[in-house]
Amino acid sequence: MASAGIGGRVEGVHAVRAALAAGRVTVLYVERTRRDSEGLAAEARRSGAEVELVDAVGPLAATESPQGLVAKARPIPFASLDEVLTRRPRGPEPALLVLDHLEDPRNAGAIARSAWAAGMTGMVVPRRRAAPLSALAFKAAAGALEHLPVASVSSVADTVRRASGSGVWTVGLDPGADRTLFGLDLLSEPVALFVGAEGRGLGRLVRQRLDEMVSIPMTAGAAGLNASVAAALACFEVLRVRRAEARG
Repeated sequence: MASAGIGGRVEGVHAVRAALAAGRVTVLYVERTRRDSEGLAAEARRSGAEVELVDAVGPLAATESPQGLVAKARPIPFASLDEVLTRRPRGPEPALLVLDHLEDPRNAGAIARSAWAAGMTGMVVPRRRAAPLSALAFKAAAGALEHLPVASVSSVADTVRRASGSGVWTVGLDPGADRTLFGLDLLSEPVALFVGAEGRGLGRLVRQRLDEMVSIPMTAGAAGLNASVAAALACFEVLRVRRAEARG
C-alpha cells in the first residue's frame, strides 16, 4: 500500500519549528535539560500538541543529532503528479525536480531545501527502491518539505512521458553531456530536471526518453559533484534564467 504521506516524525530545531508552524505536531518530546527548547515546547502547548519531557530523545530518534527534539506529526499528503505538472494561470511555470532513485535521504532533503529556496514548484520521488523522505530527509530539508509539493510515482521513466505530454520539457543532469546547463533557454519554460542516483546516475530508460541531457562545467580532472550540489546549481540556474527573462 502506498504511503499516506511524509513527515510523520520530525527531529531537530528547524524541522520541528516548521512542523509546528504548519500545525502538524501532535506530540513533542523534549529533553528536560534543553533550556533552548522551552520556546518550542510552549509553542507546541499553545497549538494543542502534547509535550513530554524526557531525559534523552536519543532512543526515540532516527537521526544522530536530533538536537533534543523529536515530534510526532500528522503526515503531509503527497501531491498527484498531475498537480505538480499543471500550469497555474497566475503562478510560475512548472519547475520540477525529479529524483531518479537517490539512496541517501540526506541528499533528498538537501535537494528539497535548495528547490524551495530557488522557487521550484514541486518535487517527484519514486515510490520504491529509493531513499525515503524520512526524519533524516526532513532534518536536512530544514523546513522546505513543509512547503514544497511532493509527488510519489511508481515509474520515473513514465514520469518523463507524462511530463512531455503535459508540455513540460524534460532535462537530465549528466556529467558526460556535451550541452551545458548554464544559459539553457528552455529553463524559462515549463521544465522538469531529472537528477540521477548517487554513483549510478540516471536510469537507461529515463535517459532515452529525456528531451535534453546537460552537464555542469567543471575543471578537467575534477571529481563529479554530489547529487545535492548538482541539483542545487540546477535549481538556481532555473531561477537566474527566469529572472533574466522577466527583466527583459
